[in-house]
Amino acid sequence: MSLSATAALIDDETLDAAIDAAVERIAPTWPLDRMIAVNPYWGYVNQHFTEVAASLAQSAGSPMAMSASWYRAARASGEITPQALEQARQEASSTLTTEQLIRVLDEDDSIMPAAPLLSDSLDGQRDLQHEPAWCDTITHQIAQFCAAYFDTDQADWRPDQSQPLYASWRSVLKHDHSVALLMKASAIPAKAARLADDPREQIRLALAQLELPASEVPAYLQAVLMRISGWAAWCAYLRWQARLAGSDDMTLVDLLAIRLSWECLIDDGKRHSGSVWSLWQSQWRSQFQSTSERPDQPLLVWQRAQEISYQQSLISRLAASADAPDTPLADVQAAFCIDVRSEVFRRHLEAQSPRVQTLGFAGFFGLPIQYQPLGTETRRPQLPGLLSPALTVTDSSGDTARDKTISQQRQSNLQGVKGWRTFQSLPLSAFVLVESLGLGYLAKLVKRTLPGTDALASDNSTGLSQQAASALGPILDAQAAGGVEQQATLAHQILTAMGLTGHLARLVLLAGHGSQTRNNPHRAGLDCGACCGQRGDVNARALAGLLNDPEVRLRVRDLGIDIPDSTWFLAGLHNTTTDEVELFGLQNLPASHADDLASLQALLQGAEAGASRERAASIGLAAFLDRPKSLAKALRERANDWAQTRPEWGLANNAAFIAAPRARTRELDLGGRCFLHDYDQRKDPEGALLEQIMTAPMVVANWINLQYFGSTVDNHRFGSGNKTLHNVVGGRLGVFEGNGGDLRIGLPLQSVHNGEQWQHTPLRLTVVIEASREAIDAVIRKHDTVRQLVHNQWLYLVRLEDQQVEHYRQGHWQAS
Repeated sequence: MSLSATAALIDDETLDAAIDAAVERIAPTWPLDRMIAVNPYWGYVNQHFTEVAASLAQSAGSPMAMSASWYRAARASGEITPQALEQARQEASSTLTTEQLIRVLDEDDSIMPAAPLLSDSLDGQRDLQHEPAWCDTITHQIAQFCAAYFDTDQADWRPDQSQPLYASWRSVLKHDHSVALLMKASAIPAKAARLADDPREQIRLALAQLELPASEVPAYLQAVLMRISGWAAWCAYLRWQARLAGSDDMTLVDLLAIRLSWECLIDDGKRHSGSVWSLWQSQWRSQFQSTSERPDQPLLVWQRAQEISYQQSLISRLAASADAPDTPLADVQAAFCIDVRSEVFRRHLEAQSPRVQTLGFAGFFGLPIQYQPLGTETRRPQLPGLLSPALTVTDSSGDTARDKTISQQRQSNLQGVKGWRTFQSLPLSAFVLVESLGLGYLAKLVKRTLPGTDALASDNSTGLSQQAASALGPILDAQAAGGVEQQATLAHQILTAMGLTGHLARLVLLAGHGSQTRNNPHRAGLDCGACCGQRGDVNARALAGLLNDPEVRLRVRDLGIDIPDSTWFLAGLHNTTTDEVELFGLQNLPASHADDLASLQALLQGAEAGASRERAASIGLAAFLDRPKSLAKALRERANDWAQTRPEWGLANNAAFIAAPRARTRELDLGGRCFLHDYDQRKDPEGALLEQIMTAPMVVANWINLQYFGSTVDNHRFGSGNKTLHNVVGGRLGVFEGNGGDLRIGLPLQSVHNGEQWQHTPLRLTVVIEASREAIDAVIRKHDTVRQLVHNQWLYLVRLEDQQVEHYRQGHWQAS
């Protein structure tokens, strides 16, 4: 068949639909300095989980369950119960008996192959012991080009960034003989010169050259794009940001054209029965026409059984706590992020006194802000990646003249820092640095490598003197908010959403959270995901200042919430690595609250000690359990250790999201596995707060849950591999594992594995809501994304009402 004849078989509508379907499947990855957890399966949520498992197994060889040996160990330990396995077998309508499912666990773990490309078939005929593989070479060439093309911070040379990605790549490849020489394929540059100018036209011509039937094009394009899935995720991020701004970005289509073009560049054009092309066609058909059961299908039953076992244990405990006694009015109220690490600290804080009330709320505290440090042009979002900021917050000392002086001094200091960092990045700088600066700097370098016990340093003080940094704080003033009325409206909305509409204690702590770690490109992934991978102190401080503003309080009172004069909002930052809590703005605290502050600080110290003890064994510090001071020092040293690959476990082992009054969970040890969001349906007759919870915090929790899921079940594709081999790409774009290969996305292996065993159990999120059927159903009907997540089993929905429990299954509520 001629090229033109084959091309004619692929009409514009079919081609465009196939391209759009392929690129829409790719979930974005955020840059390292704004790293947030992303559901890597986000592009598939309109399909059922089991359908996607089959699709990814065929196209990418990507599993969505753990190995047989994992489930064998879980069954032996009793973590998977016989009852749960039987329920999972029935839900899946499995043709296998229970005994057959058990025998599957005795089989050797198998690795599913990805759908073959022409480059795979060509590699199958090469001596890979002595010759480089085409697949690896192609990935390396594309990855290195993308690293240079997208770099705006690090490289001294870059390809032409004024052209779109595909056009720039094509221009370079026409004159680049490196691959041609390495692979002994001298025709590559000349072939590259003949590629189409337009990426979509090139995709059409490539499909025609490879003689793909129109019916197989969607699966083929998906398989092609998965071979460069890391950079595809970066391109998807560019598209995500463009769409948030009301436009669009086609870079992902360019990347697809590039990877597909390589299949054409290495095609020798031969089509006889013994040709590489003929072999590839046969292998491709075999991959997609197999009717035998995939090896992962029984494991998906075991996957579901493990989820059911956890759900049964959790829900029985929650149902039993329905009659928990009311707590007395609080002397202290403390609002924390819903992050699973907060569950541990909240539990230990409440254990200090029955007159402590803790609340769970999204860690950005409802502020739709971006933060611009005073005296800089830098702006960073401080809200979930799903949203776009509406307001800009900056710093102030409360004195306009002093702010101007600090700003000017900071700008001057930052110029020096910029020059210093440029010097550090120059070639050979590591060798001439000490020689240029003298032995005094050598001592500084040595000191930085020794164990230290420094406290968590602020991200916001670069270029500031200690005095200036202490004087400044983020403020959401009337100018930033658009007027006092807007300030009051925002404050009223946030207090209502947090449930702080009645009794207010003398001290109300707003605790953001952040991590402390050094030499860690993925540090932002340990910070607050609701703050777009930043620490949450900016939001906590801005909100505390807003709620302490006398004029704002007067307007809020007019809106129906009376904040007593005796109530003071205090901002804090929970260091999730050491469990210390830093308090801010103490210089502004009224003298009348000095005793209250002393009491709060004692409570926080007790909670720190308890939470640290609970975490100690999991991070190798069990020897310090009975020595609290030594444990605190060891945690500080761990946080300051440049060589520490596991400073903390982050959100590993997360499994559930609970939206209910705190009374439902206050007496329960949930093991740091649950996102806890306060919600009282009695205060939400219209269901507006529930709608906010199910469309924002619940979705963010789903992203976190499935990032940990994907990074565990398939760290090769949806995780970033071995942290000790990471090299940062483009200053902040992501990491390579080693010096090449695809851009690595997701979590490092060390974030989910301790070197001996997995620290995360990959379970889809169980969402437990204490609300009426009608209220929950209304949100599901109204929001497509929520409906897709629930109906397609990307999470599980459970409803509580007193001791009654109902599960949402196949569009209906069923009693437990």
